[in-house]
Amino acid sequence: MSRLAIFVSLLALAGASCLAQESSSSSQSSQQSPSQESDRNREAQESSSRETRIDISPPKDDAKNHPESANAVSDLEIAPAPEGTDVQEFHPWNPMKALKNVEVGDYYFKRKNYKAALDRYKEALYYKENDAIASFRLAVCQEKLGDKTEAKKYYEQYLKILPEGQYAKDAHAALAKLEKSQ
Repeated sequence: MSRLAIFVSLLALAGASCLAQESSSSSQSSQQSPSQESDRNREAQESSSRETRIDISPPKDDAKNHPESANAVSDLEIAPAPEGTDVQEFHPWNPMKALKNVEVGDYYFKRKNYKAALDRYKEALYYKENDAIASFRLAVCQEKLGDKTEAKKYYEQYLKILPEGQYAKDAHAALAKLEKSQ
């Protein structure tokens, strides 16, 4: 017998085996009671993680016991999730995209295209909020473009993230220079 003939006969045998399994499983499922079938359907539609969900809502008397707590978290207000979903996502977190945007921003900065560099550093902060390097370089771009209030904001942000960081002395010097010019 040739190899092709053997292959074809094995393929036909496997197909027949699959058909036999399908017919036996369909006959078994037709023998299930309607309640068993509805249980299986409900299980397939539910997530097992719902059983382990943790209630994170505040206690009923929380506002009375902690009257100033709303002020402490006012900047952290979360928009309500769309109906039917538990996901509350602010924006994507992707440190690799942030790093790539910093690299491209550096490319533009070296060519003195500060506006393009500024956009890339802002995009880096979109993907990784507290990126120290992106914050510092964004401040430098803002300063070069003449927006001193934004430059000051990002220098201060850098110093909050890394008070003793690589560019901390430069950030302090730039802040002092910006204070004198205002």
